[in-house]
Amino acid sequence: MLLLCTLEEYFTEEGIKMISNGKIWPYAIATAIALVFSFCVMTVIVTTKANVQKSDDYMMSYQDADENANEFIKSKMLFDKKYSVKYISKGLSSDKPIQYKIVDKNNKVVNNAKIIIAISRPETHELDQKLEKVTVENGVYSFSGAKFTKAGIYNIIAKVVIGEDSSFYNIKADTRDIKFKEY
Repeated sequence: MLLLCTLEEYFTEEGIKMISNGKIWPYAIATAIALVFSFCVMTVIVTTKANVQKSDDYMMSYQDADENANEFIKSKMLFDKKYSVKYISKGLSSDKPIQYKIVDKNNKVVNNAKIIIAISRPETHELDQKLEKVTVENGVYSFSGAKFTKAGIYNIIAKVVIGEDSSFYNIKADTRDIKFKEY
């Protein structure tokens, strides 16, 4: 009743008596509780309908990646002191190979590395691929057979192992553009 009043009616002597008598506060508290409860229910409904995908950065669950983050950083620092890995692919498409060039710090090519590549879309795991079949020629590691059925951005994660040293290289590449970004 008081909520439907105009400001003039609200500040009348009768309106002030209603507030001071405590008749409106139980309604306000009940309304606030009902709103908070309805927002909680709506949050649960919206989040259960969301298509949430598990992260698989570093080719493992995010819990394992988080647990071993310091080891990955140390390993990458040691690896980068000895070797240089470059993504040299010219564009991203099904008919072009994904290529990396590996050299040591003396600019000598490395042909004995083991590389595994995981390709995924940022928003879904439906198009995930893992490439292990590689051809090596003069330090250039070429992976063919990748399928890019949708145009757009793909994550390319390469795990490089040379002897006891290892590192991960993450690339964001687009099938519509030859540019890429390492992250």
